[in-house]
Amino acid sequence: MSDGRLAALRGGEKPENLLAETASGFAVFGDHQKLPGYCLLIHRGEAEHLTDLEPPERTAFLEDLALLGQAVFTALRGDAAFRRLNYEILGNSWPHLHGHVHPRYVWEPDEYRSMPVWRYPDLREDRWLAGPAHEELRERIALELRALVIGGA
Repeated sequence: MSDGRLAALRGGEKPENLLAETASGFAVFGDHQKLPGYCLLIHRGEAEHLTDLEPPERTAFLEDLALLGQAVFTALRGDAAFRRLNYEILGNSWPHLHGHVHPRYVWEPDEYRSMPVWRYPDLREDRWLAGPAHEELRERIALELRALVIGGA
């Protein structure tokens, strides 16, 4: 993600990877899908850190991140290889408040299964770019998330 892509979202552009707008930001399907179902929640404001937000806005962001996770979880529930979700708020490479939702799978190599996702050496290689093979999963997550956001869950 980048500031340019955030500006486009703020300007009303609806890129293919946009899952839904939430109260606090934009939920997007990750550019790279080494672990299928990877998504991000990008805060719509100017915050770099969670602590930059006043308590009500902070709560809204964390609730939206939980809703995104719930949508990913529901979309993957039928996949026997799906094991759990990991949530992260980092900001080391892009200093804008955003949260990551990483599905984890039983097929992951032992040396990475219990480690943070970022330990994978090839996580951002082009071969993992989201594409047509991920479209069905992206749409399932988007439908689940939109139902949660609209339903006020």
